[in-house]
Amino acid sequence: MSAVQFDITKEDPRSRARAAVLKTPHGEIETPAFVVVGTMASVRTLTPDEIKKAGSQVVLANAYHLYLENRHEVIAHAGGLAKFMRWDGPTMSDSGGFQVFSMGFGSDHGIGKNTPYFPGRDVPPDLSKTELEGPKKIKITEEGVTFQSPREGNLISLTPELSMEIQQAIGADMFFHFDECTSPLSSYEYTAAAVRRTTRWAKRCIDAKTRGDQALFGVIQGGVWEDLREKSTKEIMSLPFEGFGLGGPVGISRDDIKKVVGWMTELLPKEKPRHLLGMGSPKEIMDVIGAGVDLFDCVVPTREARNGTLYTNTGRLHIMNAEFRLDEAPLEENCGCSTCQTFTRSYLHHLFRAKELLAKRLATIHNLFFINSLVARAREALKSGNFPEFQQDFYAKAAYR
Repeated sequence: MSAVQFDITKEDPRSRARAAVLKTPHGEIETPAFVVVGTMASVRTLTPDEIKKAGSQVVLANAYHLYLENRHEVIAHAGGLAKFMRWDGPTMSDSGGFQVFSMGFGSDHGIGKNTPYFPGRDVPPDLSKTELEGPKKIKITEEGVTFQSPREGNLISLTPELSMEIQQAIGADMFFHFDECTSPLSSYEYTAAAVRRTTRWAKRCIDAKTRGDQALFGVIQGGVWEDLREKSTKEIMSLPFEGFGLGGPVGISRDDIKKVVGWMTELLPKEKPRHLLGMGSPKEIMDVIGAGVDLFDCVVPTREARNGTLYTNTGRLHIMNAEFRLDEAPLEENCGCSTCQTFTRSYLHHLFRAKELLAKRLATIHNLFFINSLVARAREALKSGNFPEFQQDFYAKAAYR
């Protein structure tokens, strides 16, 4: 019996968008829904009550970072993620795959200075035991991945079985199988090998799953190649997963994201939930809802908030700019968040310029509220049958990338 139940309530006849209710052991999620990232069992600067008041329905924790700090054992002792962080709602955790494969940096691999180093750039087609050298050493074998800890410098081995052990200790309602995430810069040959390896690791993750109260999602890879996406989708959907993670679109253009997501959702069964990993800018959200995605997570809205970039219905606002020094208006007229209801642009400008910690908290509340409100309005438009009009109206008004 599945740990989650997914009931579609409305399908848009002019797109692949759909509204549904996802029932989990810790409550229901109305989809489409934005999944807020709480990397270390915490959404930075916010309490669980503030996360809830900002409209969030579900929180995702990062298995990789929790494991590096040995916090997964502490969370298990506390009774699971929701209980540990005092979050009254559904939870998710990721596998750690993306963090492992994007952890290095450098320009000596043809990717560019200060951009993530991804395995697979111009490597030979025989990849069963390829050792890849970057500023941080990563070795990928059939067994798993060995990498240098960014904290202590020691070597750490992460296997599909260990990823399952960590995530089952975290105890989130929904979690993902350990996959190999590749860069859009990776060669076709490497990406094809990673797809095959991801499927083999998926079977090992299923075998290692012991808890019946958690839903395991299978992750689909394949880079920017349609045939590889189709292959990965068909292989992962043939396995007994309770939902699907759509992986690997990070670093490609917005048009390509829509195209790649469409390749996968066209093939996936309607009766199971779909989660797009690592996507969450306002226009991307509108794109992927229309492409048939139910859930999506991203650190960008909260990270940009902490750096002074705020979202409005007409685009981003950089609050540290001098033009806001004496601006007594709220961040966004008619916004229902507590920040806009209480404080002015001038005050927020002052807080950021003065490097006050309150600045990050108030900005995070606003951006999270904005994203959740945008998705809620899209969800209501979908239910009422005018989602395409809502989508186009947003595109016309909002100056987002």
